[in-house]
Amino acid sequence: MTAWDAFLLGIVQGATEFLPVSSSGHLVIVQSLLSVSVEGVAFEVIVHLGTLFSILLVYCSRITELTVGVLRNDRRSLSYAGLLFVATIPAGLIGILAKEPIELLFDDPAVPGIALLVTGIVLWSSRSAMGRQSVTRPTLTTALLIGVAQACALIPGISRSGATVVAAMWLGVEAREAAAFSFLMAVPVIAGATMLEISDLVGPGQEGLSISLLLIGGLTAGMTGVLAIRAFVGILARRSFHFFAPYCWTVGLVYLAYLSVN
Repeated sequence: MTAWDAFLLGIVQGATEFLPVSSSGHLVIVQSLLSVSVEGVAFEVIVHLGTLFSILLVYCSRITELTVGVLRNDRRSLSYAGLLFVATIPAGLIGILAKEPIELLFDDPAVPGIALLVTGIVLWSSRSAMGRQSVTRPTLTTALLIGVAQACALIPGISRSGATVVAAMWLGVEAREAAAFSFLMAVPVIAGATMLEISDLVGPGQEGLSISLLLIGGLTAGMTGVLAIRAFVGILARRSFHFFAPYCWTVGLVYLAYLSVN
């Protein structure tokens, strides 16, 4: 991997982590197209860490308010924090219990292409989900189901933001709150994934990745992520979320066609 590769992959991660087009799928596809081989998952962990800081920056005031409320034993804040915790359980359990099978999916180049087609179907369904919005915060059951949607996004090519936000809207959560809940629930998931894979940063197979390359990828992902979050919320406000579906279908089909002839 060169510095240019790290920079480009950082942009891809930052943009696609929050836009509903699957960051993991795009990383696999771009690495394949650039003929970049990265052993293990250290680089992916670093760029995901960069996007974690994007969430902390954009939602700084809300996270601070929630944290202060929890420390003051405010019932509403404790309730919301509990909902976020419940929503992280499915992905956390699958991430721990099925860690190796999930990592193997990243080694199969066809998986993200197929999964992007599925993501497109999910996004297209948001046209109908928009009309079901009625509540400004999830219930316990809703939070758990949103968490299941997030767990499905462990598959490369399934958009985490797309799956969770569309699931929330189908369950009646207002679009902007669905986006906020989706991004806030990503904080413990990304942090947890980083902790699980922290050994890869210094483990076997990572010798070729210098600290400078990891920093380039992480910082680029973080800066791009801030812009992507703001764009995401604007897209929801314009009720044009489903426009990403044709993009996912096109990328998925073109990439699968590319694999079939190479």
